Amino acid sequence: MSRVSGVLSCGIFLLAIGAGTAVLSFHTRAATSQSREDDVARYRRPVSDGHFQVDVLVNGRPLAEYYGRGRTYVEALEGAEYELRIRNPLPERVAVALSVDGLNTIDARHTSPWNASKWVLEPYETITIGGWQMSSERARRFYFTNEQNSYGAKLGQISNLGVIGAVFFRERRRLPITPPRPIYKDRSEPDRGPEPSSGAQAPSQKKNEASAMANDEYAATGIGRSVENDVRWVNMELESGPVAEVTIRYEYYSALLRLGVIPRQYREPDPLRRREQSKGFEDRRFSPEPQR
Repeated sequence: MSRVSGVLSCGIFLLAIGAGTAVLSFHTRAATSQSREDDVARYRRPVSDGHFQVDVLVNGRPLAEYYGRGRTYVEALEGAEYELRIRNPLPERVAVALSVDGLNTIDARHTSPWNASKWVLEPYETITIGGWQMSSERARRFYFTNEQNSYGAKLGQISNLGVIGAVFFRERRRLPITPPRPIYKDRSEPDRGPEPSSGAQAPSQKKNEASAMANDEYAATGIGRSVENDVRWVNMELESGPVAEVTIRYEYYSALLRLGVIPRQYREPDPLRRREQSKGFEDRRFSPEPQR
C-alpha cells in the first residue's frame, strides 16, 4: 500500500450523476508540512477495515464469502455479469481507488492506490459500480470469464487476474474545520477506451504472453456490453494515508476446492473421516438384529 508523507491529494474528482452513481478522481499534488498534517490527524478517529463494505453482486444479490488462507474469496459464476457494491460508513466523504484484476475501474491503469483515479462516496453513501468506465457517459459491464478472454489479457496485463481491491482515503479537513465546498466542473471527453500504460508491450508481444499464460480453468473479468453511466468531476483534497483496504479474491468452484477454501463434498462418506468418528460404546441394552 502506498503512503505519501507530507503530500496532499488535491485535484478534480469525478462525481457520478443520479442515485447509486459514484465519483472518479484524477489529482495533482501540493506540498504541506508534516506537523500540520499531524495536527489534523489527532482529530480523526481510526476506523477498522471491517467497517468498509465491498460486496460482489450477481443479479442484485451478494455472493457468499469464504474465508481461508488469510483471504476473503467468492465463487465466480462463469458468464455472469457482476457489480461491486461499496459502502462508506463514515459521516464524511471518502474516495476509493477501485481495481479489478489489478486494473483501475476508471482508466484501466495499474498504479499505486494514491496515484489512482478514484470514486467518491458521500457520507454514509452506498454506490454500485457495474463496469469499466469508458467515458463520462458510458461504461462496459464486468462479467466472469476465463483468463484468455479477460479484459486484462486484451491489454496485456495478466499478472493480477482474479483479485478485486478497494483502498479508501478520507477527505482532508483543515483546522479549524469548515464544511467542504465541492467545485463541479463539466468535462467533455471523447468516447474512447482506456489508454495503455506507459510500460505497455507491443501488440504481438502482448498476444503471445497472454496466450502462453492464460488458462481456461481460472476466473478473470471480461469487458462486456455497453451501458449508460453518467459521471462528473469535483475538486477534493485527501489525506495522504489510506483509512482502509478491502481485498477480495474470486475463483471458479473447482479452483476453490483445490485451494481448500470450500470443503470437498464426497458422494460417499470419507472412510477415514468415518473411522475417526468411531466410538467404543453407546447407550444400548441388547444387540440389534442386522438389517441385511
